Amino acid sequence: MSTLYLTEQGSILHKTQRRLVIIKNKKIIQEIPIFKIDRILIFGNIQISTQALSFILDSGIICSFFSSQGKFKGSLRPVESGNVFLRIAQYERYLDKEFRVEISKTIVYAKINNEIKFLENYSKTNFKEIIEELKKNINNLKDKNSISSIMGIEGHSTSLYFKGLSLILKNKFLFEKREYHPPKDPANALLSFGYSLITNEIFSLLSGIGFDPYIGFFHELTYNRPSLALDIVEEFRTPVVDKMIVTLINKNIIKEEDFQREENSIYLNNIAKKAFLTHYEKRIQNYREIIKVQCHKLMDSVLNKKIYEPYLED
Repeated sequence: MSTLYLTEQGSILHKTQRRLVIIKNKKIIQEIPIFKIDRILIFGNIQISTQALSFILDSGIICSFFSSQGKFKGSLRPVESGNVFLRIAQYERYLDKEFRVEISKTIVYAKINNEIKFLENYSKTNFKEIIEELKKNINNLKDKNSISSIMGIEGHSTSLYFKGLSLILKNKFLFEKREYHPPKDPANALLSFGYSLITNEIFSLLSGIGFDPYIGFFHELTYNRPSLALDIVEEFRTPVVDKMIVTLINKNIIKEEDFQREENSIYLNNIAKKAFLTHYEKRIQNYREIIKVQCHKLMDSVLNKKIYEPYLED
């Protein structure tokens, strides 16, 4: 089972028998048996027939829509899980300050640990001071007893980590700081695109289990923000997205000329986007089962008020 990425602008997704068919200019581009697909991602100006939509829903496939620049717009999904008991427990845990503080410490600990492990792989670059500061931040987490103080450590650690990431990137890719509303440079555009993809994936998993993806524990409630999905994303930003992007840049798979600018935004052209999605799919395949396990661990933690065990890179 895999993901179908649709990026060919002006194409149409149809259904015929037990297959999905991609057509452009009245010519068939591709035919895919439905049993080989478990999710569909559509980017930009691509049409989908009502027969195909009905077929997709009946097959239990989630179909997500993005702008041509990679901004997530929304998803069409089968009927959500009827696990009302999980959602009731989730709302109760959200109102439990002690639970929120402890799980937030765990999430931030995992995020910083995975950042350290990543930087330690680049022994030729002098990250000693950055790594030592990140380790101090992990130790300082123990004494924190509020979400705001934990956020302070997470914010400082993220700033330190991205300083290290900027030293790793080659091929004249400049990266001064993380900017994402909108991204101002190619490196930030790649990070935003990757984070959007993995957030959508985790959102779908959490929703399928029965969680309310908008009620998080570390990330505060904000209108239309999938806070719970972002909680889980923190563990996987570095091992899934950041590692892949360093490879794409440093191996010259994606180059500066692969980007287009539009007003204040920057994004990949269509050819480079396909290359990005190909590498993302290869990367995420190694983590999909791990992410699924983490979502179920979170469910166990919420239902039984147990300590949540995060994903830690070796």
